[in-house]
Amino acid sequence: MYYESELRALKKAKRYRKREVYDSSLLDFASNDYLGLAHNRELHESTCKTLSKMSLHSSKASLLVNGYHQIHKDFEAALCEANGFEDGVILGSGFNANIALIESLVRRGDTLFMDEKYHASGVLASNIKGVDVKFFSHNNMQELENLLKSSDAKRKIVAVEGIYSMDGDLVDRAVFEICDRYDAILIVDEAHSSGVVGDNLMGVFDYYKVGIKPNYIKMGTLGKAYGSFGAFILASSHITKYLINRAKPIIYATSLSLYDTLLAHNALMYILQNRESLKSEVKKRQNIVYEELGIRVEGLIVPIPINDNKRVIEIKESLKERGFAIGAIRQPTVESAIVRLIARLGESCDSLRELCKNLAKIR
Repeated sequence: MYYESELRALKKAKRYRKREVYDSSLLDFASNDYLGLAHNRELHESTCKTLSKMSLHSSKASLLVNGYHQIHKDFEAALCEANGFEDGVILGSGFNANIALIESLVRRGDTLFMDEKYHASGVLASNIKGVDVKFFSHNNMQELENLLKSSDAKRKIVAVEGIYSMDGDLVDRAVFEICDRYDAILIVDEAHSSGVVGDNLMGVFDYYKVGIKPNYIKMGTLGKAYGSFGAFILASSHITKYLINRAKPIIYATSLSLYDTLLAHNALMYILQNRESLKSEVKKRQNIVYEELGIRVEGLIVPIPINDNKRVIEIKESLKERGFAIGAIRQPTVESAIVRLIARLGESCDSLRELCKNLAKIR
């Protein structure tokens, strides 16, 4: 067989993966559905009710070829208002959003400065056409500043995450000031922070109370806290217009489905209307994790180092037998194996506490 030796090597290293059908009988502490909105029947039914009155149910084409609907436009406007940005565009996924941003923004003579733990989609994009990329140590703002200071690039573009997907830590606030000082375009991937942190639960711009400037770009996903699917890019009108004209995942892909767009819009309104109660629930879960595991988290991602591929799978299976679903994350996603627990609001505080007690015994 064509790749049998590669598959054998993966199995030997305990890095072999396979798809597993979602098991609704398990308490879900593995998914990125941070606020539990993927189970909110009211949001789903309201979305279906609105769509059922329309003459079509599919977006039918790309954004630039008759596939841009009022539903898309209304949601983009709502995102801009909620986040303080001038303009924005929605598209198929967070993975595609990173490809769109990095592949189109980094031109000849430009340099991309990327946190070493940035999402794999951004790393892939930097390899597509030989982008000049320099990685800096995770959240090391002094190293980033030194790189920017010594660069003679035409444009300097910095890529960080709001909350890092595996480590669960917040980006250092200093990144905003540093990028301003060196006139660098700043991309903040808010996939795991939008809907989780901030006074209005809009992410790290909101959390740090950062005023929006023309060099800032915010990317977020709709398949996590928003309980839908897709992604958005928010930026200045100038940059948004450029992306619509140059970013291939925007130009050549069918526009986001009308259902996912409207569902995410309804979720955004729900988050804003219920932000105080949601923030309270987030805090409760953060406290439980600290009380039972001694781990302080700034969002809802709880990484537990195990450093053994075999052991991390054993822990996952042991917890599965007790009725819990958690993530067992191995290379290349992380350097060393971790248990990844999501303290999501879709499960009760009592269930989270029970899971943490079990983890404390077996990790």
